[in-house]
Amino acid sequence: MKSFMTVEDQKTRGAGADPNGRPGGLGEKGQVARPGCVSLMMGQASAPDPEVVEKASRRKFTADYKLRIVREAEACSSGELGAMLRREGLYSSNLACWRRQAADGQLSALTPQKRGRRRRPANPLSKKVLELEQETGRLRQRLQQAEEIIDLQKKISDIRGMSLKNLDA
Repeated sequence: MKSFMTVEDQKTRGAGADPNGRPGGLGEKGQVARPGCVSLMMGQASAPDPEVVEKASRRKFTADYKLRIVREAEACSSGELGAMLRREGLYSSNLACWRRQAADGQLSALTPQKRGRRRRPANPLSKKVLELEQETGRLRQRLQQAEEIIDLQKKISDIRGMSLKNLDA
């Protein structure tokens, strides 16, 4: 039996109470009045929630959940299928994709995949190449320093008049 609250009842019991006087805004079927939703259970409309979520999070479905939904969909008739999708908050494209993956036997493909570019696998020789490049740089620096010392010795020997025949070779 449906009972409606009068304005006096709302004032005495509170707007969040149900017709039986229970607080919490539970309706006949036990629905909870959520903020941001229009509440038709009490005959009053609440304002939508103005707060915007900072960043929407992407839904991720586990392989078990996907397989369960595919099995439930196979057991449903056409009219029940739409109701099941609405109940679960899914799109028919989700179901079609999951059916195709289940038919291919891609259980690993049913798990959430990381989105974006694939990273290149690390080259096992890159660490060794880096070490060798650093060593080559150090050796080139030492070679340049040794050549400058030899040039300086040649200039000094030219000034003093000494011959350095064995260094010219």
